[in-house]
Amino acid sequence: MSPADPLQAPAQVLAANAAFYDAFSQGDQTRMSSLWASHSTVTCAHPGMQILLGREAVLKSWKTILRVAPEVPLRCFAPRVQLLGDTAVVTCYEGAGTGPAHLAATNVFVLEVGEWKMAHHHAGPLQQPLRLEPSGSVLN
Repeated sequence: MSPADPLQAPAQVLAANAAFYDAFSQGDQTRMSSLWASHSTVTCAHPGMQILLGREAVLKSWKTILRVAPEVPLRCFAPRVQLLGDTAVVTCYEGAGTGPAHLAATNVFVLEVGEWKMAHHHAGPLQQPLRLEPSGSVLN
């Protein structure tokens, strides 16, 4: 595996992050499965649920969640990328449809065979919804 290119990696990570929200919004289980790491341990903490460990448990949860496509898209607001070698952390806010952001999220990606794959997703409720304008990415 070649190391991440520090010039291209942030944009590639943001594209992988956007693909995650697109797959969720479309209820696309097959695409969701393809976005998760195969060679690294994966974990997921859905809002209000216990932490899931391992690809099989995580993908089973997405199959349950996505058995019906969401009525409104889940939007990602203010994504920030932090590169840590072949690992990247995206912090952002999530909101449904045109509503305000109501969740804070952390998405962790790992570089596998030249592609950024999700290794961890954690979303939890905000104390108060945030009115945020869709914006471009912010890189740290």
